[in-house]
Amino acid sequence: MTIDPWLLERLVCPVTRTPLAYDAARQELVSAAAGLAYPIRDGLPVMLVEEARRIDGADQPPSSEAAATSSAATLG
Repeated sequence: MTIDPWLLERLVCPVTRTPLAYDAARQELVSAAAGLAYPIRDGLPVMLVEEARRIDGADQPPSSEAAATSSAATLG
């Protein structure tokens, strides 16, 4: 399954507001700036920080504290 190129051009990382890269093998949208990979489930991108996987090698979702810190940093 592939993601619609039109949609990919418009989606941005919810943490950094930077463009995302599509990883077809893992079915994820990757934010290099945030170090997060957002899953694509049933053809739909799940753009929730709580559902994202860290791309630093740990296959665990980011902690809510880290997500809150990242979000606060982009707002302030």
